[in-house]
Amino acid sequence: SVFPFQSSQDKDVILSILGVLSDLLSLGTDRRIHYLISKGGSEALLQALAAAARAEPPEQDTLLALLRLLARVGRRDRKFGLKVQRLEATDVILSLTRKNLGHHLNLTHCLWVLRVCASSVLAGTTLGINGAMELLFKVITPYSKRHVRTVRAAIEALAALLKSKSNSRRAVNRGYLCGLLKLYQDWHHNDISNDYVHIRRGLLICLKHITNIQLGRETFLDSRGMEILFTSVQDCLSFKNLDPIVTTVTQILRKCYPKEPLPVPTVGSSYSFPIPGKVSTECPCMVPEGKWLMHDDGEEEVEKDLDNDDDETKEEDYDLETDVNKLRSRPVLDRPEVELKQYEAMCPELSHNFQELESEPEEEKSSKDNTENLPSTPSYFIPSATSVKHQNTQRTQSVTVTGPDPEEEDFNVPLQSWTKKEKCRWAEIAEKRDMVEAVKDANSCEGEDTARTHVLTLRPLPKEAAWYKQIFNMECEASINLGLEGRLKSSDVMRILLKKHQGNIPFHSPCFYISRAESVKSIPDYKFLAFPDFWGHQPPPCCKPMLERKYGVQRDRVLDDVRRLIQPGDVIGRTVFDLDEPSHSSPDAPDCLTFFSKFESGNLRKAIQVREFEYDLIMNADVNSSQHHQWFYFEVRGMKLAVPYRFNIINCEKFNSQFNYGMQLVMYSVKEALQGRPCWLRVGSDISYYKNHYRSCAAVGGRRRKSYYTLAFSITFPHKDDVCYLAYHYPYTYSTMMSHLDILEQNRNPKKVYWRQQTLCQTLGGNPCPLLTITAMPESKKRDDLEQFCNRPYVFLMARVHPGESNASWVMKGTLEFLVSSDPIADLLRKCFIFKIVPMLNPDGVINGNHRCSLSGDDLNRQWVTPSSELHPTIYHSKGLLYYLRSVGRAPLVFCDYHGHSQKKNVFLYGCSIKETLWQAGCVVDTSVITEDVGYRTLPKILDKVAPAFVMNSCSFLVEKSRESTARVVAWQEMGVLRSYTMESTYCGCSHGLYKVSTSLI
Repeated sequence: SVFPFQSSQDKDVILSILGVLSDLLSLGTDRRIHYLISKGGSEALLQALAAAARAEPPEQDTLLALLRLLARVGRRDRKFGLKVQRLEATDVILSLTRKNLGHHLNLTHCLWVLRVCASSVLAGTTLGINGAMELLFKVITPYSKRHVRTVRAAIEALAALLKSKSNSRRAVNRGYLCGLLKLYQDWHHNDISNDYVHIRRGLLICLKHITNIQLGRETFLDSRGMEILFTSVQDCLSFKNLDPIVTTVTQILRKCYPKEPLPVPTVGSSYSFPIPGKVSTECPCMVPEGKWLMHDDGEEEVEKDLDNDDDETKEEDYDLETDVNKLRSRPVLDRPEVELKQYEAMCPELSHNFQELESEPEEEKSSKDNTENLPSTPSYFIPSATSVKHQNTQRTQSVTVTGPDPEEEDFNVPLQSWTKKEKCRWAEIAEKRDMVEAVKDANSCEGEDTARTHVLTLRPLPKEAAWYKQIFNMECEASINLGLEGRLKSSDVMRILLKKHQGNIPFHSPCFYISRAESVKSIPDYKFLAFPDFWGHQPPPCCKPMLERKYGVQRDRVLDDVRRLIQPGDVIGRTVFDLDEPSHSSPDAPDCLTFFSKFESGNLRKAIQVREFEYDLIMNADVNSSQHHQWFYFEVRGMKLAVPYRFNIINCEKFNSQFNYGMQLVMYSVKEALQGRPCWLRVGSDISYYKNHYRSCAAVGGRRRKSYYTLAFSITFPHKDDVCYLAYHYPYTYSTMMSHLDILEQNRNPKKVYWRQQTLCQTLGGNPCPLLTITAMPESKKRDDLEQFCNRPYVFLMARVHPGESNASWVMKGTLEFLVSSDPIADLLRKCFIFKIVPMLNPDGVINGNHRCSLSGDDLNRQWVTPSSELHPTIYHSKGLLYYLRSVGRAPLVFCDYHGHSQKKNVFLYGCSIKETLWQAGCVVDTSVITEDVGYRTLPKILDKVAPAFVMNSCSFLVEKSRESTARVVAWQEMGVLRSYTMESTYCGCSHGLYKVSTSLI
């Protein structure tokens, strides 16, 4: 109110007030500054500044005090730039800056205020239009170490101005980008003692903002910015205090790396499957190089924090369902009610008369007579939970097994090595069983081709390897036929392998596996078996800590990628494996690894040798899809000893991964297996997961091109010329599951365990989807016992709707083994519940190496609202079975869908709750109107107490709009299952409880 000054006394008063304010703010906390802002302090100081600037002559002491206060208050005032605009103070601040170019103390304070004003994009744009950038360039150029404090303030103000895209364009058009590069080089070369790191980083931040626009990136490349920054950063890598510079340079280089398509002919899968009613349209990926920068994605997306969750797990408030009517709704049937009658056959336990409890049926007697001549079958002792903790190997105790019903059960077969005579008998039995299955398939699927089998073989082992010669002596070697067309069962190499197999892998038999694998229908029509799936594997010998991340590994990987661009002469660029064009592969090239993935669940599309010991790998997309690249499983051979090989999987899709937080991939060594150590082990060093420069071709519908991410890791193989298999997670194939069910069925105790294996349906690819029923046999034929049997509540379990989530199958495997075991708790569960289990909902996806979809290209866990009987048969009939159970008053007590989680550690549940969803969304919940049984929290709380890997704090009971078509929500809404869950198991390991950090074996 006293501006302009009327007397020297007024001046002294103002200076005193400003001094007191400065002292209060410097001694106090941010709370005082925010209080001052809330009382209009910013506006008052800006008005005072304008008045003081208009005074003649200007009062320098007053201006200096005001500028200091404005700089301090403005940093805490989020609307400071807008207030500057509203009070038209930008011209005043610029005018003061110009007037004080020769007065560096005042100039520094003017620059601080200018930086704060530019925090508002609108104010910054106005300042840029009025010549602020030209003014700042006068201050920072040419290079000089005089008035360093002023130069630093000018660079920080310039960086703030360049956040505005219009200012960045203006800077590029006026040649400031080249000037900034030259200035950065000068400071870098002359700052030998690293005293001016803040100035160097400030210049880099200016470049980072300019390269956020396409014109800036193009000019940066034309000005050799990549070479300049890459060369300069090499001098900084060994100094930890220079990390801010290295990090900023890395971000600029990664952003400006020219974008290009993946080196594959199409973005879609190498495999195709005809879908009724759908026309596939392939988008070519090979676009002329020059078009990529001309048609870029627009502005570069902001760097994302790697600690954010992925889109699978973020529970954003805007995605929550807030319509109470939808949350409460019970939609009508999605099919005619008469169709539900067909599912009565899948619930024989509700009408079973159990005649065999008193007398043995004639059919069963004849079945026993038919099996008397079968080779003897060693039985597995199915242990209790306590015995499993102390013993992983198979027991030799036998369990008396009742002869199976030939119409429903598989024939008994030996689990270990066989004599030649036994093999002949097994071949006859297998032929009979295949005929029976073919007739069944023909009857159940009218119009379908009859079930077919084909011969599978192992890939030839490396005959020249020293370890091979030790295992297969010279006499056998002369008789071994390793031709690609050799029949597996009759080959001498298989005879030797089966003889060497010790049969010490619980619940696994190579012969069972072969039998099941030969009847699998796949798109590539697989001819080979993966050795780990055929041979089996034991648990790792010990728990292994999660990998401790090496400092700076990600930036080192990015800089290595940049080196390829700057020094292309070092790059070999030779394709050594290609599913699309096998003739273009060079597998026999010297000093080159050999890759292969055409086996069940295998996924590797292309391998390119970059340098002698470095390879770029490309995964295959899901069938009939152009996305979902995450799962990999392939064979590699021809390695050297004690040499670290680097692998870069360059087309991952999720923007973050547990590979950045201690997770390792898994490896299986054939040599180790043949020497008695058949184990999948966690391997890999220098692991990093980061966004690369590859983009998908232009998407349909105006969407932006998809970014890809690189999973980079190094492996030193344990043996020379070994055959190794690498995978995203422990593989679990469809044939593994089917053979596991055979063994469980054969080795259960039929007097205690009711086991029924049926076919839920045929998949789109023609493979049977098994349905299991497990419960306890009734104590007797007495009416009370039979009523108790029939009235047991149902528990419905499912797994592996997403093929890449193999950990879900391992959890299901443990569930099944426990449910049929002799453990007292398992016995109690069987007596209390009937378990309906679909152990693999997406067999086709698992067989063909998909990560998320079925052969229709659809995510089956998004089809539960209106599944198609033709395109999504496993979902359609699973839902139909649930409808049937509800229609007869037997809706499941618990429904649980097993999944794997790539972003979190531990094990946890997702459930459904109306109240928790509405509360989280900020809705007012009238508890007198909306009532809810909180029993959905009971099971998670119990698991939190008894299961070491389970974490209650990771559980969520929110219903999101994007999840309304999932199994969990549909079972809750349409079937009325209160305890409807998705159980998520980590790919990585545990950060909680007994298994905290100590293991990554889940």
